[in-house]
Amino acid sequence: MITPTPFYGVVTKVGLSETLTFIMGIIYGPVVGFLGGASIIVISDLPVAPGPWTPFIGGIIGGVFGIGGGILRRFVRSRPNSLWFAGLAVILTVISEFLQNWWVTLFYDIPLLASMISGIPSLITALVNNTILITVLAPKVISIIQEQL
Repeated sequence: MITPTPFYGVVTKVGLSETLTFIMGIIYGPVVGFLGGASIIVISDLPVAPGPWTPFIGGIIGGVFGIGGGILRRFVRSRPNSLWFAGLAVILTVISEFLQNWWVTLFYDIPLLASMISGIPSLITALVNNTILITVLAPKVISIIQEQL
């Protein structure tokens, strides 16, 4: 039996952690993006009861979004447009959500398909959140920070 995703699990997908991690990766490179993203997740979990998932989810988000931003920085020499940001937001979110659900499968010893199906509400929320924030907010923040550097 597949249990529905708790409301809390969906609400936690609404936020800036992936966007900030992506921005750090673009501006400062993949290593800083990874470390910053992992730190955001670990620190933000401290007040709300961290669990065994905390370092793994931090590593996944830091790895996917921080390194993804760093890769964009290295391979796209011209200024990327909104379509680039939207496409990367979708691709990185799908990869991140898959890896997070795979971790749940391994840690809790449940079938991968069940984990993926129960993660659909979280995936949809993360896709909407990340696509909007990375497409709209990230280019503006990146421009502001790069002007200051």
